[in-house]
Amino acid sequence: MASGTEAPRWFTDALAAPRSERFLEVEGCRVRYLAWGEAAKPALVLVHGGAAHAEWWSFLAPQLASQYYVVAPELSGHGDSGRRDAYPREVWAREVMAVAADAGIAGAPVLVGHSLGGFVSIVAAALYGDRLAGAIIVDSPVRRPDPESEEGARGRAFRNPKTYADLETAMQHFHLIPPQPCDNAFIVAHVARHSLKRTGAGWTWKFDPRVFVKTSLVPMSDYLAHVRCRVCVFRGELSFLVPPEIAEYMYGLLDRNAPIVEIPQAHHHLILDQPLAFIAALRAILADWEHSVPRRSPP
Repeated sequence: MASGTEAPRWFTDALAAPRSERFLEVEGCRVRYLAWGEAAKPALVLVHGGAAHAEWWSFLAPQLASQYYVVAPELSGHGDSGRRDAYPREVWAREVMAVAADAGIAGAPVLVGHSLGGFVSIVAAALYGDRLAGAIIVDSPVRRPDPESEEGARGRAFRNPKTYADLETAMQHFHLIPPQPCDNAFIVAHVARHSLKRTGAGWTWKFDPRVFVKTSLVPMSDYLAHVRCRVCVFRGELSFLVPPEIAEYMYGLLDRNAPIVEIPQAHHHLILDQPLAFIAALRAILADWEHSVPRRSPP
């Protein structure tokens, strides 16, 4: 795969693939989402991370659209969706399910959530698992006893978003949080461009800083232990957010009844680091789920 600033053919072809953009209102807030492929096919719902947006999936979704109907919601407080006074993860989970219904998905979808989107997918799998075909959790650390400590740190990093005179200057200030290297500068530039909006004062970030304020009372460990559908956990080999010991803790919460998949040479933002390896791993899990029967959980 090409690296650096020059985008490879697979990436430019993906961005040129046909898609639709839609909006709906969920509990008084406008929610944007993107869709690729045909609604009659098995569905995937891709849920982005904190301070991110649906365009984080726009170069990946077309790689899946030949076999799946792919939908990418933009959670409230992110991207071009509306803002709320508060952002409980349970509300975001309801947004995800509302988008799935509005998109005309036939049957039960599989959720794929990265980072904060993984937490939202865990909540949805616990509350609405009977309406899902599965949930794939991508480098989302469920810790003992406080799974939200790292998110609090990210909240401090995003607390006072600045405004810049021009787009080029603003993009130069885009940084991945948590900090990590990424060789694919063309992908970073793409997500950075779609992270910004123009205002009367200049260019600033689209996300609402309040999305990182802790509002959910139920620990993520409780939600993960009570998921009601198939689950798989992806982690980056080099991720310090989901090191092997946290993956093992999550495995235990899932009754040791869910695969833990490690993406080689990938940090936390593994969908940017190793996008094609991520797609290959995702396809493999989904292909297995189409014809295998889950092992019964121990009593």
